[in-house]
Amino acid sequence: MPVSSRIDFILLAAIWGSSFLFMRYAVGDFGALPTAFVRVAIAALFLLPLVWWRGLGAAFRQHGRAVCLVGVINSGIPFALFAFALLSISTGLSAILNATVPLFGALVAWLWLEDRPNGSRVLGLVIGFAGVALLAGEKASFTPGPSGIAPAWAVLACLAATACYGIAASATKRYLTGVPPLVLAAGSQLGATLGLALPALWLWPAQMPGTQAWLAVTVVGVLCTGVAYVLYFRLIEKLGPSRSLAVTFVVPVFAVIYGALFLSEAVTSWMILCGAVIVLGTALSTGLLRLPVARNA
Repeated sequence: MPVSSRIDFILLAAIWGSSFLFMRYAVGDFGALPTAFVRVAIAALFLLPLVWWRGLGAAFRQHGRAVCLVGVINSGIPFALFAFALLSISTGLSAILNATVPLFGALVAWLWLEDRPNGSRVLGLVIGFAGVALLAGEKASFTPGPSGIAPAWAVLACLAATACYGIAASATKRYLTGVPPLVLAAGSQLGATLGLALPALWLWPAQMPGTQAWLAVTVVGVLCTGVAYVLYFRLIEKLGPSRSLAVTFVVPVFAVIYGALFLSEAVTSWMILCGAVIVLGTALSTGLLRLPVARNA
């Protein structure tokens, strides 16, 4: 991997890992839906001018409706679900659950696109979901916590969000192949903004969010969404989608570190063990890691 790509890779993992921290700072004042809405609205305002600057206006107009629809599933719903989850569970746990995105992507591609995995990838699916079950089992209580939300609902919200990412990935592959990546990024944020606008305004907090919350949601919109998309698509151009996908495995490392440093979140050995199992299963299920095949003499 070239040095410049390594820098982009680590930088992207560090930025995406911080998104959970900034959402935690914002969601207490804004609420889940308004946090997600402001995030995607800011990201859309950041990315849309880049589309025209790169001369992609015609492509955006041609595919805009489909891209916006996929954006509701790819950004709007997942961002809202993760914001909801962060009201109840730690940023580190949320990030570890987010690492199941490629796992759900492989499962949805199998069921929808009939992209049948081989034996090694099927084993990866089994291992990955076993890790999820073990990790979720520790948080399986439906007793409401201090936030009024049961941890189990927060875990289920994270898994529903990652399932949405998997569905959106297959939808993009089936209906939007060949669409420029920047058009996909900007259009998805615009679609998410339109999809979340009414419910977010309906649930807008009665008290104006504080300065810290506004700064946090601005950073998560510009840096963790807008800039991160640009970095991600640059990695795809240089390394290809499969190798770029590995950034998902590094994101939880940064998220756990940020949570421990800035929020004094506990990092348990059980979280680390289950996270390792999930990463192993995901790597196998996506083909990034392959088991050795025995050959007949």
